[in-house]
Amino acid sequence: MIYHHLYSDADGESRWRDVTVDLEERSFAPPARAIEISAPRDARRSLFLRLRAGWNEPIHPTPVRQMLVPTAGRIRVTASDGEAREIAPGRIWLMEDRSGKGHHTEVIGDEDFLCVIVQYD
Repeated sequence: MIYHHLYSDADGESRWRDVTVDLEERSFAPPARAIEISAPRDARRSLFLRLRAGWNEPIHPTPVRQMLVPTAGRIRVTASDGEAREIAPGRIWLMEDRSGKGHHTEVIGDEDFLCVIVQYD
């Protein structure tokens, strides 16, 4: 399993990197069989979000450390260094560019973008 990590470097530039999640087979919900699962992460809250088709925002940093899990639609997120990634169902995005120049997000296509956000701060 891989997620897209957007972070700020020491110069305030937003950059992308791929992060591989380690999964370990263990018992999670006995008496069910063991499953592959990651180590837990503490979260503060979760939210549901919709961005309407055509939505396009100015560049900004993320307000808090948060993970976005898409359920429908597609967005294009462009880091301040110019690298863009498409975020759609099956592609998870960790936002940690809380300072610096930030990123630009726009809905692509004619479908609304729906997701779950898990906030850590």
